[in-house]
Amino acid sequence: MKTLHLFDDKSALLMAHMAANIKPGITDKEFLEREIKKWITSPERKKQIEGEAYYDGKHNILNRERTVIGENGKLKVVDNLPNNRIVDNQYAKMVDQKANYQCGRPITFDTKNAEYGKQLTKVFTKKIQRTIRILAGMALTGGKAWLFPYYNGNGDLAFAIFPAHEILPFWADAEHTELDCAVHFFSVYEYDEDGNENIIFKVEVIHAAGIDRFVWEDGSLVFDNDAPSGAYITITDKKTGEQKGYNWERLPLICFKANHREIPLLCRVKCLQDALNLLLSNFANSMEEDVRNTVLVLHNYDGENLGEFRQNLATYGAVKVRNVDGSNGDVTTLTIDVNADNYKTVIDLLKKAIIENARGYDAKDERMNGTPNQMNIRSMYSDIDLDANGMEIEFQAAFEDLLWFINTYLANAGKGNFADEEVTVIFNRDILVNESEAIENCGKSAGIISNETIVKQHPWINDPNEELKRIETEKKKTMEQTDPYRNAFNHTDGNDDDPDGDE
Repeated sequence: MKTLHLFDDKSALLMAHMAANIKPGITDKEFLEREIKKWITSPERKKQIEGEAYYDGKHNILNRERTVIGENGKLKVVDNLPNNRIVDNQYAKMVDQKANYQCGRPITFDTKNAEYGKQLTKVFTKKIQRTIRILAGMALTGGKAWLFPYYNGNGDLAFAIFPAHEILPFWADAEHTELDCAVHFFSVYEYDEDGNENIIFKVEVIHAAGIDRFVWEDGSLVFDNDAPSGAYITITDKKTGEQKGYNWERLPLICFKANHREIPLLCRVKCLQDALNLLLSNFANSMEEDVRNTVLVLHNYDGENLGEFRQNLATYGAVKVRNVDGSNGDVTTLTIDVNADNYKTVIDLLKKAIIENARGYDAKDERMNGTPNQMNIRSMYSDIDLDANGMEIEFQAAFEDLLWFINTYLANAGKGNFADEEVTVIFNRDILVNESEAIENCGKSAGIISNETIVKQHPWINDPNEELKRIETEKKKTMEQTDPYRNAFNHTDGNDDDPDGDE
């Protein structure tokens, strides 16, 4: 983690440039300006932006135009033909499916320290659990996503999500496990004096000394007067009103990767998704073409140009024909029969290919007909399960960094020092199960394995620890009601029931 000097003092930066393999003679500010310019138009960022756009339904098919061969064999755009632009967003379905499978259910923590587990549960509220679910979806669309821990106005730890295309990271290692510094590049809307809305690009440089804030103007970094630079944490003394800044010991930016190569999911299925959209659009075009916009063949008919003929046909829906030189006039059409079954077959193949390449699962799989057993369900989930294993490894590594900030927050808030406590982050995957079979197996396992293990595997249990407490409470209550000796000697009124007064 490096401290950047974003000023014009070049002499003080010579050693830093040498250590960072930056050409001596340019300042850190100049270096960042060059890197940002290169990154804004980089292929990697374009893929990240495209992944977000496709999820929102902004596919290439929406820019499609109908063309014909014109003069000199060149294509010419025409607007008098059906031009459907249909988006069947199977890609977005895969993103939601994989994100919900991995993080759709609340994350739990397994630790021997009960107090630590209690504090973690308080930090990871339903709102934070929702943030993790959104983070998983953004990691899939961008290949990675970023979590920024900070203190809110109430002094509580909060988290902000940054999409992949807003962060330019500077890694300290080739494996992309440790950050030196990072740039947060984003746009905001501002109004000028005349009330006109303008887009302003802002830059936040995140490094060891805090955050330096700039405005991006014509390829240069200009200090932002509306959002001054400073430390990550600012505490105001209630007595004196003096503000004091504090910085984290680590860079407060955590990378959650969808895979170790940081590749957006769209890269796997884009050509298939585009082919599906195109095929559906072409099918709709074929269905809409009729005698008013298809190819017409005129027999022994003249007297007006073809443009006027088309206009009259579209207006009145009728054609007047006559005899010419003893030959009957006639109008016929050149039509191409559209085989809907062929379209359906190819569309089904494309949808299955998207599912396989995205490594998802098909909920309409033939293996799910009737009452599938657990082996069939596992077989259907095999692809998404293998892919989720890789994603979970990346998320587990990210949670190690995240837990450091949470432990620091708990220590600063006086809620306990848990820095050396071991904890396992459990992603409770949202998988279908054959409940009858699972419950039967749990019953057969009684006496072989512990009740705690059985309860954790039961499909109806959401909180195993709470369920174990309920079981123990019910056992005690049952014993009190059924034990005759306990009822005979359990006197709470202090009276002696012996009529003779004997002991």
